[in-house]
Amino acid sequence: MAESMVFFSKDVLIIKPPKKSAVVLRLIVFTFSMVFGVYVCSICFKQINIQTKNMFLDNEVIERPCCNAIVDRSRIPFLHYPKPKTFDRLECAGNPVRLFAILSMQRSGSGWFETLLNSHVNVSSNGEIFGPKIRRDNISSIIKTLDSVYNLDWFTSSSKNDCSAAIGFKWMLNQGLMEHPEEIKDYFNDNGVSIIFLLRRNVLRRLVSMLANSYDKRAKVLNGVHVSHVHSHEEASALSKHKSTINISSLALDLREMEATAMKAVEYFNSTRHMILYYEDLIKNPSKLMEVQDFLKLPRMKLTSRQVKIHKGPLSEHIKNWGDVNRTLYGTTYEKFLQADY
Repeated sequence: MAESMVFFSKDVLIIKPPKKSAVVLRLIVFTFSMVFGVYVCSICFKQINIQTKNMFLDNEVIERPCCNAIVDRSRIPFLHYPKPKTFDRLECAGNPVRLFAILSMQRSGSGWFETLLNSHVNVSSNGEIFGPKIRRDNISSIIKTLDSVYNLDWFTSSSKNDCSAAIGFKWMLNQGLMEHPEEIKDYFNDNGVSIIFLLRRNVLRRLVSMLANSYDKRAKVLNGVHVSHVHSHEEASALSKHKSTINISSLALDLREMEATAMKAVEYFNSTRHMILYYEDLIKNPSKLMEVQDFLKLPRMKLTSRQVKIHKGPLSEHIKNWGDVNRTLYGTTYEKFLQADY
């Protein structure tokens, strides 16, 4: 071992350490610096990985907007997120849509009721889509049409497909609905379609309206054009001037068959989510429209329609052989319909 060198000055004793100890100290400092640097780098890499994972998670949430934690899970079967083939819903892709169908019979107020629904900013009801026979030739064509409507690929003058909260149409009972009840019922239940039965209690007034509408198809009273609904009191007055002649021999049977058809439809689709609404109740109590909006889970709004009722006042003003009709129904279960003014 090298000996330490000792120097004496006048007042101080100076001892110089050996050179080798300085090298060892530098090596220790260097090693410590390397270890500390590696430790710091490892922490940085971990933080980068965590941030990257969070970015992926954030992207996943953005790409799946329909999984909304605030949605009531009990309503999920009735919430739909359509992916139309004909257009891109863009920012509306995450807006849930409810599906509905209005089941009714001609001249029961369904046209008026649908215009009321369509005045709601969140509703798109597409009219009487099963009028053309080709769309209801068989159950396959019916299902294809239903899929097109409920996937927002059906366009009419009243369509508001982009961001609507409720999509539907009206379906007359004599347009293939009663021929395939089981398949259609299964479709409604499988797809969470809500049903609104719009019926008319006074089947005698319905019969008068049907006969008058049939007459106008031939006569075309308004400037040579047939119309089923009008938007002015002048037009309504012109159409209401015609008095229909009712077949007395089959009157009671005709009224009974109308009621039976409505009851059978309700029975067929009783297992679906549905509500029963009567035209007369809507006329007398407009607050019924609030019940409809609640049924469809819509924000409540005041609903309006431009349509004007055609046959007002006593039935005696609209039936040519009123005396015969009155005598035929007097004392029957249909007597109450003779005086009803709606």
